[in-house]
Amino acid sequence: MTVKDFIEKLNLKVLVEGELDREIDTCYIGDLLSWVMGRAPMDSAWLTVMGNINSIAVATLADVSCIVLVENAALDENAKAKAEMHEVTILQTELNSYALAVELSKLI
Repeated sequence: MTVKDFIEKLNLKVLVEGELDREIDTCYIGDLLSWVMGRAPMDSAWLTVMGNINSIAVATLADVSCIVLVENAALDENAKAKAEMHEVTILQTELNSYALAVELSKLI
């Protein structure tokens, strides 16, 4: 499934539009950035509450398809600018990580 399909099917809010044609193969849930950096699979949707500039660096290093800020977590302005520069797609939802992961698993 592509990021674009993910957005449309689960009605996710787009905060930063990056590569919407990237494939999503799985998801990864985590908020400890050093843990995510070493364990998030490439081409995954990363579900987190971390909307800071460091999360953009981690997403780039882990090569995830997108970041989804769950529970309406905020994206700070520095992170938004960095995400736009690196074309990292950042989405937002009111769902918690578990609920979103369950819905995503039905789609992929």
